[in-house]
Amino acid sequence: MNDVVIVGIVLFAHGSRDARWRAPVEAVARRMTELSPGAPVVCAYLELMAPDLPTAAAGLLAQGAQAVRIVPLFLGIGKHVREDLPGLIDGLRAAHPGVTFSLQTAVGEDIRVVELLAQIALHG
Repeated sequence: MNDVVIVGIVLFAHGSRDARWRAPVEAVARRMTELSPGAPVVCAYLELMAPDLPTAAAGLLAQGAQAVRIVPLFLGIGKHVREDLPGLIDGLRAAHPGVTFSLQTAVGEDIRVVELLAQIALHG
C-alpha cells in the first residue's frame, strides 16, 4: 500500500493585461520542475489571465494530485491575499470536498525573499 500523497502546487499571481507579465511566474514554475522533475506545478492568476485558480486546481487533480498547495507570488499580504484568495480556496474546498487545499504565506513575507531583494537592490 502506497501512502505517498501527491501534492500539486499552484503558483498564484495577480495577472495583467500585458502577456509578457506572466514570464517570471512561468520561469519559477519551470525552475521548480527542473529542481523536482515530475512535481505537479501550474500557474494560476487572479484576474486578466488564464488559467484562474479553479481551472488550474482542476487540472492538477485530473493529473492525479490528491492535495493542492497554493503559493501566492505576492510581495505582501494585501486584500487579494487576505480576502480574495481565502474565498477562492473556500470555493475549491466546496467543489472538491475530498481534497486538502493548503495556503502558503505570500512569498514576500519569507525572510529569504526579503534577503534576496535587499541583495539585488544593493548590488544589482
